Amino acid sequence: MANARNTEDSKGSQEPRDAHASRKSTENARANKRPSPMEVLRQARGQLAELTGMEAESVSSFEQTEEGWALEVEVLELERVPDTMSLMASYQVELDPDGQLIGYRRVRRYERGRSDARRSGGR
Repeated sequence: MANARNTEDSKGSQEPRDAHASRKSTENARANKRPSPMEVLRQARGQLAELTGMEAESVSSFEQTEEGWALEVEVLELERVPDTMSLMASYQVELDPDGQLIGYRRVRRYERGRSDARRSGGR
C-alpha cells in the first residue's frame, strides 16, 4: 500500500513539471517563430479589412517598432466615377510583435487623383 502511494505521489509530482516543461517549450517555439514581415503585412491587411469592411489597396509605410509593427495602409472609402474622384483614406495601424492588430486610426482622407500639398523646403 505504501509502495502504491509513493508511486502515485511521484506521478502527481511529475505532472506539474511535465506541464511546465511543455508550456516552456511552446513559449520558446512561439518566440522562435515570429512572423516574417510579409506575414505581418498580410495579417494586417486582413484584420483591418475585417474590422472596417474596406479592403486595403496598398501599404505606404511599414516599420518594426519596440512594441511590434507600425503601418500606414491606403484604403478605398468611397468609390466614384471617374475613379480619380474616389475617396481614399490612410489608416495608421499598430500590431503587436506577433502581428495581431492592437489599434488603428484614420489619419487622412483624400481624392484618389489628388497629390499631397507641397511642403515648404521643396519636399
